Amino acid sequence: MTGDIGWLGALASFSLVLIAVGISLWKRLEVERSLLWSSFRAAAQLVAVGAIFGLIFDSANAMTWAWVWVIGMTLVSAEVIGRRARQVPGLRFYSLAALGAAVGVTLGILFGLGVFDLEPVTFVVLAGITLGNTLPGAVQAADTISREFIDEPQRIEALLSLGFDRAGATRMSSASAVRQALVPQIERTKVIGLIALPGTMTGMLLAGAEPLPAVLVQLVITYLVLGSVGVAVSVIVSVIAARAFTNDLRLADWVTRAR
Repeated sequence: MTGDIGWLGALASFSLVLIAVGISLWKRLEVERSLLWSSFRAAAQLVAVGAIFGLIFDSANAMTWAWVWVIGMTLVSAEVIGRRARQVPGLRFYSLAALGAAVGVTLGILFGLGVFDLEPVTFVVLAGITLGNTLPGAVQAADTISREFIDEPQRIEALLSLGFDRAGATRMSSASAVRQALVPQIERTKVIGLIALPGTMTGMLLAGAEPLPAVLVQLVITYLVLGSVGVAVSVIVSVIAARAFTNDLRLADWVTRAR
């Protein structure tokens, strides 16, 4: 693997996206704009990141900038979750706490156990892997549970009228939201080695590492990512479920206003 792809190779890889766009136009699926916009946005963001990486990691304060980068990624991720359920008060703060804890534990284990040497590039990349895998599930969880309260408040109120407490009235909704949000990550974990060959292991093998050490490193990362997603999703669903009620067990204003 030389890594010398060039712009022509990058454009060639875009051909499959164009085929998908063509199918969308042909079948009137109405996803062509999303496909094109996400592709162009990804290109712009990656080029910008590549340029900034070059500046940061060649500087004398590379590790300090790496910390700034990771903190920035965590803040942006919490903001994305908060926007998904912007009506829930305090969600950004709790999302930031959950994501920060997940990233902190992940990096602490990976570098504390010596799985990777502490270098600026590795520090940023591993934090990005954690956040990149955690964010989709967290966003889906926030969207699912908040819509559950907004769309079906009568069911929650009925359970409260039957004598259920806050936890009892929201148990089914919370469990369903957590399961839906975790399904993609759980399924990806199940097929590792059978269908999917994850990036860290593949990269190490291509770089000449022995198979068993590469597998063990990938296993550690897989467990940490799965745990990070599970923690973040559970915290976010629990926070939104708790914030859906007032202290006297009435539905909160953000639920009733959205009816």
